[in-house]
Amino acid sequence: MGYKSTQECIDDLEKHGHLIRVKEEVSSELEMAAIHLRVFENKGPALLFENIKDCKFKAASNLYGTLERSKFIFRDTIEKIKTLIDLKNDPLEALKHPFKYANVGLTAFSALPKRSRFSNPVLQNQITVSQLPQIKCWPNDGGAFVTLPLVYTEDIDKPGVMKSNLGMYRIQLSGNDYIPDKEIGLHYQLHRGIGVHQTKSNKKNEALKVSIFVGGPPSLTLGAVMPLPEGMSELTFAGALGNRRIRYTYDDGFCIASDADFVITGEVFPNENKPEGPFGDHLGYYSLKHNFPMMRVHKVFHRNNAIWPFTVVGRPPQEDTSFGALIHEITGAAIPKEIPGLKDVHAVDASGVHPLLLAIGSERYTPYSNERKPQEILTIANHILGSGQLSLAKYLFIIAGEDNPKLTTHDVADYFTHVLERVDWKRDLHFHTRTTIDTLDYSGTDLNSGSKVVIAAAGNKLRELATSLSELNLPDNFRNPRVVMPGVIAIEGNKYTDEKVSKTQIETLNQLSTLNSELLTAFPLIIICDDSEFVSQNLNNFLWVTFTRSNPANDIHGINSFVENKHWGCKGSLIIDARIKPHHAPPLIKDPAIEKRVDALGVKGRSLHGII
Repeated sequence: MGYKSTQECIDDLEKHGHLIRVKEEVSSELEMAAIHLRVFENKGPALLFENIKDCKFKAASNLYGTLERSKFIFRDTIEKIKTLIDLKNDPLEALKHPFKYANVGLTAFSALPKRSRFSNPVLQNQITVSQLPQIKCWPNDGGAFVTLPLVYTEDIDKPGVMKSNLGMYRIQLSGNDYIPDKEIGLHYQLHRGIGVHQTKSNKKNEALKVSIFVGGPPSLTLGAVMPLPEGMSELTFAGALGNRRIRYTYDDGFCIASDADFVITGEVFPNENKPEGPFGDHLGYYSLKHNFPMMRVHKVFHRNNAIWPFTVVGRPPQEDTSFGALIHEITGAAIPKEIPGLKDVHAVDASGVHPLLLAIGSERYTPYSNERKPQEILTIANHILGSGQLSLAKYLFIIAGEDNPKLTTHDVADYFTHVLERVDWKRDLHFHTRTTIDTLDYSGTDLNSGSKVVIAAAGNKLRELATSLSELNLPDNFRNPRVVMPGVIAIEGNKYTDEKVSKTQIETLNQLSTLNSELLTAFPLIIICDDSEFVSQNLNNFLWVTFTRSNPANDIHGINSFVENKHWGCKGSLIIDARIKPHHAPPLIKDPAIEKRVDALGVKGRSLHGII
């Protein structure tokens, strides 16, 4: 739909039964976030908070809480956008099928941003940062954050909207050492578009002008998180998706999204950093306090009857899971087309997205050979790890599609079964050591520092996987083995103290190869953890614990391991040490007192009755 504002979207959702109003007074300190989480967990509707304590504004959340609701919001344009992306990858299609693509011209026209000279609703009122909704989501967060910010910057060498960057980078409004109403924190990685802009400004010793939009047309929000094909700007994509040109103007040299609900403008000066965080993040842990760019606030605007959209991130699945599903719906075919030989790729949400990537490629190098082994898919794996956000992957599994043409990366359990039936741990592990990983991932040795591993499998089945465990003789320090899924067992270890002690303990697991040789053949993967009952409870627990709590080069071990010509492998089962380490960030835990207040909203006569 061509919504002009957040209000139009909310009215449409309410009209069609996709939204409810929370009329009771609620606190922005943990309570609003807890309500959102509870409603999301129950697959509930979008929420409009009408009465926020000590705040004059309304707030909305869970707008994109299900894939169905997200598709409803963009129901009139989603197919047209798929067509545009298809044409981006194969422009000749328009010549081959001119009638099929006849409406592309109108969609493309909507993509062009429009400078508004007279109607700029967001400039109607000016306030301070402290008057904005101060939403704190998790008990140990460093302050209030903007969780759906649309952060806009321009290239100092090529100014203007067509070369701009619009991204969703978290914003800290209060807390820590920020001077109230004058300073706020920005958290982003330097390889992102805003980081490139800041680097250029720093070299010229000039401040980077930043505009933070909150609310407005929903297409603007999705545009900020969309991994677009090279050369397509976020503002043009948002216009095409919303079937309405994005309106903008300038105020004191800052770009303003005319139809946003709120805009914060300010400047980031070279080398002006302050501690940002902690913040409960999408891996299910706190990202800790670190120095990040500080923005000097210039002005804060809002439109009449402004609504503050927000979300809550935490251990997946969360609302951003639906964002990911919608992105896959729109661009699913685009990324494989950009990487030759890649058929399918999936950043696994349950593992926190970036830690685990599953891929399917082509293996065509030796069609005449009786021995099938990973060759071409290793080339594809290197391409994946050099591509945009895919480069943040810590564990990359890749298989040859020819071995099972019906398999997809989204059938995670079947995918793992396929890998474990075929993988040869002596040959198929390929490590990248002392490299960069996601800033939010604390499994590594330092901020942004850790390792990666490619696990490539191609060829015929090597083993049958077991699904039950009768008896397993374990050495001291290990106990309570549990079957997680075919071919995978979780074993509890003593509390992790340091790397040296851990390696010594895990080396004793070599005894398993003689005590349980036949059994271990059917269990090629062993997870060492703090709670094997929890890990084996369901697939999501296994994925979350295993891939968020391990750093491949440090925490992968193996029974009868060896090094040959710099290549590490093992002749028995692979072991991943997924225990919590002293340097890991703490997991997110809800506040029991706040949860009781949420419970009260579910009783008969209250706003959430029948929903939670």
